[in-house]
Amino acid sequence: MKMFVKMLFVLPVLAFVIGCGSSQKDLTKPSEGDVPAWFLNQPADPNFIFGVGTATSQDLQLCVDKAATTARAKVAQTFGTKVQGLQKRFQEEIGGPAETSKLLDQFTSAVKVVTDQTINGAVEKEKKVFREGNVWRAYVLIQLPVGAAAEQLMNQISKSNELYTRFRSTQAFEELEKEIQNAKK
Repeated sequence: MKMFVKMLFVLPVLAFVIGCGSSQKDLTKPSEGDVPAWFLNQPADPNFIFGVGTATSQDLQLCVDKAATTARAKVAQTFGTKVQGLQKRFQEEIGGPAETSKLLDQFTSAVKVVTDQTINGAVEKEKKVFREGNVWRAYVLIQLPVGAAAEQLMNQISKSNELYTRFRSTQAFEELEKEIQNAKK
């Protein structure tokens, strides 16, 4: 009987110790190994433009969508980005002699990045999703074939050239009309 009582006590304690010592990964603390290598070091290929993004959300689909949107924005930024920046610094020294004075220093920096680009042909090349505590984390790698990117650039240039040509032709006709009016006078 004593042996049975000892077993009832020892077995739960033993199970607890074994459970605590298991090598099961803690899902609340992702390790550096969870970050894909392609996220830290984007692939380099002369045939593609790459963009990476990461995001978290309580909803799995929203998490993936946010990461993919960030990656697509990175691809679009390769075509051109308008950057505005503002930095402010304020320093003030309060007090009497140097030993008792107090230096207050405040620094503020703000950056605004704007990209306006339509990208066609960008596809999801890689994706990694896992739980991070109570939320999902997604890493997404987007690739855009350079051929598609070059085609988009040529379309933009031709549209710009068309607009410029239309503007110039309108301007030329206006000048011609003015000359005719002046000749009639």
